[in-house]
Amino acid sequence: MAYSEFQANYQTNDELVTEHLGLVKRIAYHLAAKLPSTFEIEDLMQVGMIGLLEAASKFDSSKGASFATYAGIRIRGAMLDDVRKHDWTPRSVYQKHRRVLDAVRAIETETGRPAEPNEVADRIGLSIDEYHEILRDASACQLFSLDETLDESVHFGRDVPVSRTGTPEQELDSNQRHQTVSDAVKRLPEREQMVLSLYYEKEMNLKEIGEVLGVSESRVCQIHGQALIRIRAAVEEI
Repeated sequence: MAYSEFQANYQTNDELVTEHLGLVKRIAYHLAAKLPSTFEIEDLMQVGMIGLLEAASKFDSSKGASFATYAGIRIRGAMLDDVRKHDWTPRSVYQKHRRVLDAVRAIETETGRPAEPNEVADRIGLSIDEYHEILRDASACQLFSLDETLDESVHFGRDVPVSRTGTPEQELDSNQRHQTVSDAVKRLPEREQMVLSLYYEKEMNLKEIGEVLGVSESRVCQIHGQALIRIRAAVEEI
């Protein structure tokens, strides 16, 4: 590569980074709202900057996606990878979450409709308050894996193109999982669909969603956790 071409590419990359610094900040604040207070916003932004720099150096406009879309995925991925390295979720949360998942799947298989909270609580021998506490925990500990699933495969009921980089068997499995998530979202009760839409599409935080729905932030967290559990139960069936 000639020096002039290298310099032009460098300048283009530098401009992309400068123009999208706000994207790093926006994604960092959105994720920080889902994390315990032990996570510093500055740490997320620092990791996100690495993702932005990598995106600028690897972006290929011929692939069709806009840089903002591509960079958003790389920034978000870098932040999530860093969060996973500092997993704060106690084992007991995962164990309780597993019990709820199994109960939801069993009830919905038996009845053919969304499981009611009191049914799930009764099935696993908990009070409704204890069940709501599990939903709040599920909303936190399961957020990131589902976040990626929704971002990469389904946009709230509308199918999006799937990357064709794996083997035919891997693509088939990926397409099946994407369709399962899409179907699961469409079957959610209306309020749960609305919470997911406002949270993921509109990037509103729980307090803002509560103001829209006229309920408390804690209640929104419960609704969000219930939706995640229903979708995760559906995905694990395949």
